[in-house]
Amino acid sequence: MRLSSAEIRSIIIGLVAAMLLAALDQTIVATAMPTIGLELGDAANLPWIVTAYLLASTAVTPLYGKLSDIHGRRIMLLVAIAIFSLGSLLCALAPTMVELALARGLQGIGGGGLIALAQTILADILSPKERARYKVYIAGVFALASVAGPLLGGVFAQHLHWSAIFWINLPIGLLAFALTNDKLRLLPRNERRHSVDYPGAGLLILSSTSLMLALSWGGVRYPWGAAPVLGLAAFGLLVGVGFVARLLTAPEPLIPTSVLRDQVVYSATLAACFAMGTLIGLSIYVPIFLEGVVGLSASQSGAAMVPLMVGTVAGATLSSRSMLHFQHYKRIPLAALALSVVVCALLAFGSREMPLWLLEILFVLLSMGIGTVLPLSTIVVQNAVAPHQLGIATASMNFFRSLGGAIIVAIFGTLVLGGVGSNDGAGTAHDMAVLLQGADAGQLGLTFRLVFIAACLGLVLAAGCLSLMEERPLHGPGADKRSA
Repeated sequence: MRLSSAEIRSIIIGLVAAMLLAALDQTIVATAMPTIGLELGDAANLPWIVTAYLLASTAVTPLYGKLSDIHGRRIMLLVAIAIFSLGSLLCALAPTMVELALARGLQGIGGGGLIALAQTILADILSPKERARYKVYIAGVFALASVAGPLLGGVFAQHLHWSAIFWINLPIGLLAFALTNDKLRLLPRNERRHSVDYPGAGLLILSSTSLMLALSWGGVRYPWGAAPVLGLAAFGLLVGVGFVARLLTAPEPLIPTSVLRDQVVYSATLAACFAMGTLIGLSIYVPIFLEGVVGLSASQSGAAMVPLMVGTVAGATLSSRSMLHFQHYKRIPLAALALSVVVCALLAFGSREMPLWLLEILFVLLSMGIGTVLPLSTIVVQNAVAPHQLGIATASMNFFRSLGGAIIVAIFGTLVLGGVGSNDGAGTAHDMAVLLQGADAGQLGLTFRLVFIAACLGLVLAAGCLSLMEERPLHGPGADKRSA
């Protein structure tokens, strides 16, 4: 049964409210991080505010895809909203950095399902070409979050209290729950009998956690050659090998190998992984650059981050619209990514001497290139798989995209924190507190040269993966995808 245009719009309104939760959370936290680190007196562990969320959301994303195939999209989306809202409440009440990081982990368990399930539901009700047309609604969500998030984060941190960035999630979560509970009753029921590979999920969580700890602690808390860092890295890789073996041998693995072997799926997923990871890393740490090097206040840095976010939305809109009209739909993203690489190189070697207005222009150009990759990767992956694989394919793509974000954020964090550490490679809370207060702008500027070079490398890898991706024709309304 094909839904009417009015029914589709009703469903999309509910999805927009749910996606707003995750989109706003990605942008509102960044500009408040320096204030949180100083007020809680544990700035050395500040990256865990981001890492805990990314790690948790990454680990559970494939589970949401599998469980939504078993129990239905609607119930799993409601569960995700409820968990995210509970995590937000605990974040707002957290008295220490450790408790805040744990609450962010719980929030991530909910957040891991919000965007992945919303994208899957769109794939359930729209063909790939129709999805490109409706991306304007999704772009609107991220445009609102891109503008409002940095501004609210800076204003709340400077003029109210940092906990307000989490309190604001509660009314939005209540609204999203009410809208999706009603609208998604219109969604066709397509559940299939599946089993959940819980051993595989456990191996995935262990491997991801160990590798993230090694990346977060190396060069900051411990020297890179220290036993804890090497031990965690070795354990993470060993368990990762076990996870791969489980994928190859399990009767119904957590992530089907048939999906992972598809050339479009793995090329587009890797491109999105590098692009999204670079964007998240920049959105988290550029506010520190703006406050510590440029000399802006928290609210001013929030306003200065708006071009970076708006450029992403503009690039996403350009890419999704072009897919409706061009057979070779990856040419525009490739050209935009090339421009982003050039801009990143300019920031690496000249950002300290640039006026703020020029930095803002470069932020727009940089993020536009990244934005072109995001809708394209989602649409082509969903276009490449059979209808019964939409849930797990979308969840797998979001899993690797989130994993890329978590790893690159950890690398950026290591570069920033390690840049003000002691000679033995182990940073201290005092070093980070001084950095956040902008006391050593010269050293911080040199540190961010490495950050922008790392971002440049990430974008080169994204462009390389995208260039290798096969361009398959997009299915239109009513197309039979069983041969895909």
